[in-house]
Amino acid sequence: MDKKPSWIKKKISLDNSNIFQVKKLIDSSRLHTVCQSAKCPNIFECFSRKTSTFMLMGDICTRNCAFCGVRNGKPGSLEDDEPEKIAKAVKEMGLHYVVITSVTRDDLVDGGAGHFFDTVQAIEKYNPDIRIECLVPDLGGDILNLEKLLECSLDVLNHNMETVREKYPIVRKNADYDLSLSLLADAKKIRPEIYTKSGFMLGLGERIEEVSRLLRDLKKNNVDIITIGQYLQPSADNIEVTKYYTLGEFEDIRNTAEAMGFLVTEAGPFVRSSYCAEKVLEKALGKKEK
Repeated sequence: MDKKPSWIKKKISLDNSNIFQVKKLIDSSRLHTVCQSAKCPNIFECFSRKTSTFMLMGDICTRNCAFCGVRNGKPGSLEDDEPEKIAKAVKEMGLHYVVITSVTRDDLVDGGAGHFFDTVQAIEKYNPDIRIECLVPDLGGDILNLEKLLECSLDVLNHNMETVREKYPIVRKNADYDLSLSLLADAKKIRPEIYTKSGFMLGLGERIEEVSRLLRDLKKNNVDIITIGQYLQPSADNIEVTKYYTLGEFEDIRNTAEAMGFLVTEAGPFVRSSYCAEKVLEKALGKKEK
């Protein structure tokens, strides 16, 4: 699977000056982005549009998922000024929509929920008209942690399933499929008006019937928005790609999801959970109003 097919090669027109400005701002503020840490293939496109997904609580994860490009190990202490630094960076970039995510912090009692809460509060303080999406880890599976996070003003609660149930022991060995589904369902129970969102990858050895079951599980747990992308191996240390899905296959899976009644389904080789997140929410808002 070393040779990528033609549709995996992305050609876009970039504004290099914006890329430089965003990278300089992130580096000078000592912030982390999932774009850089997870080696996202859309990084230069997003930076050129002056957008990025900020990653809280350092760049070292306490888990070691087989697909992920983020480093794992023992993370450092939380930086108390990180929420305000992110808020000021968001203001300087002139964002109207921001996605904040984090590494998984199993070493923290609340899984980092309080730090998410503080960051959302800080962003709103400096950017009162902004929309905010939180792409969260499983927060230790404790509903009290989720309730704490959802006390803040939030437009989208995003938690990725990443893969089908059958692949969890290999791809996400320290995660729990049912726990992740419960988090999404609980978010909707706690805040019925919030948009819930989840994403997963193709190309990890899943079967099409397993993908359909995952979609049914997500629908059963009242998820509004689905993102489906092609897994691309970040490094030689990560699990290998088993299949590159064609554009037609992505279209078929999108049609299957749409037939199930999801509000918005995004599917394609370069689709990622936070990619063009503002436009995805606009689609959801438009459909909700009809």
